Amino acid sequence: MSSPSSPHAGLVEKVFRYMDLHQDEFVQRLKEWVAIESDSVQPVPRLRQELFRMMALAAEELRRLGASVDLEDLGSQQLPDGQTLPIPPVILAELGNEPGKPTVCFYGHLDVQPATQADGWLTDPYTLTEVDGKLYGRGATDNKGPVLAWINAMSAFRVLEEDLPVNIKVIIEGMEEAGSVALEELVKREKDRFFSSVDYIVISDNLWLSQRRPALIYGTRGNSYFTVEVTCRDQDFHSGTFGGILHEPMADLVALLGSLTDSAGHILIPGIYDHVAPLTEEEKELYGAIDLDLEEYRNSSRVKKFLFNTKEEILMHLWRYPSLSIHGIEGAFDEPGTKTVIPGRVIGKFSIRLVPHMNTSVVEKQVQQHLQYIFSQRNSSNQMDVSMVLGLHPWIADIKDHQYLAAKRAIKTVFGTEPDMIRDGSTIPIAKIFQDIIQKSVLMLPLGAVDDGEHSQNEKINRWNYIEGSKLFAAFFLEVAQLHE
Repeated sequence: MSSPSSPHAGLVEKVFRYMDLHQDEFVQRLKEWVAIESDSVQPVPRLRQELFRMMALAAEELRRLGASVDLEDLGSQQLPDGQTLPIPPVILAELGNEPGKPTVCFYGHLDVQPATQADGWLTDPYTLTEVDGKLYGRGATDNKGPVLAWINAMSAFRVLEEDLPVNIKVIIEGMEEAGSVALEELVKREKDRFFSSVDYIVISDNLWLSQRRPALIYGTRGNSYFTVEVTCRDQDFHSGTFGGILHEPMADLVALLGSLTDSAGHILIPGIYDHVAPLTEEEKELYGAIDLDLEEYRNSSRVKKFLFNTKEEILMHLWRYPSLSIHGIEGAFDEPGTKTVIPGRVIGKFSIRLVPHMNTSVVEKQVQQHLQYIFSQRNSSNQMDVSMVLGLHPWIADIKDHQYLAAKRAIKTVFGTEPDMIRDGSTIPIAKIFQDIIQKSVLMLPLGAVDDGEHSQNEKINRWNYIEGSKLFAAFFLEVAQLHE
């Protein structure tokens, strides 16, 4: 920790000392939260009950701090198989409402991905287990640890009877891993009520790019997911009886999928790069400063060779350029063995990660026109249908915003270093939803290290990240208040 020189130096040290002394309590609380199997992905009544229990526990924790808490009922969802399941409530909590102070709103989620020890976990995923300073458990880093770190920061000021430097609002959901069911409607509904006084929004649902150097995230890619269906008939053929006299759907589909990119990963759809934001000198400099050991990154990814040889090119193609990935083919024969079948109908699946300033509806038209052209060149008698089944826009923040500056200063106070300024190659729709509906600055302030393994077996958060992350949020409150003045 570097010694803070701000007017809050004494208070910062007092808060940090409190957190160091009470870190075992913070870990114990995380253990209690991880023990709840709050899996939103598997549509099972028992797991829905667990989710309701998880939300009730978090609401109780916030009430203990003196926050006013509403559990917003979102009703129920109808599943494709006909069953109806209740949607866990969203927590809207508020602590402090002083006119002179800025209001910071934190978003987090308490649902998790499925996990069983049989999947390859070394320990029970729902029993937080500490090994060499690493806290293993499902949800430890995604996203129960960061939510608790925010609560730890709030509680430190309360316990020490110090004035909370900012007004705090918290929105916590329980369906993020299942697509944030009904959340956008709630945000729209509460725009002029709960969110009306919000100045800044903080999301802590990502990871750093390194194991020891903190990061700030200022952009995420969007995603357009497509299916391309080729149909001859709704029944398969025998290749001995029909092979040689048909336009085979599989051959058409392979040609269509093969026309999307070249061997260097460049997307071949005409016009696709037209709306990609130009690279500025200022942005270029950000990549040079980022701490990434390419050799270590390649080895930990277990990849022989990437498409690019420099750190800058790799990061740009992960973050600021679009990419196209082919995911699979439905209806193809994919079992072991030698079945001589000609599939009568096949569906290819691929997606494009979008970047500023690409637009989902423009991309949809470009993809459809390209595939129709390639298909027409084949003179096939089959039928082709292209659908965009998901269209999520990219998100980018202004790194000159007050709260980015406040976060940088807080990182310097806690970690004694400048953060990596990074983007995330994946898609986090809630950032764009908040930015578009509430129209306030959104900051992504991750706590977890690059090797935390979110969604994977043996997910963990380091004790160090969890405790220093709690300090980071406390320091951030003070820096935001100071800049806001």
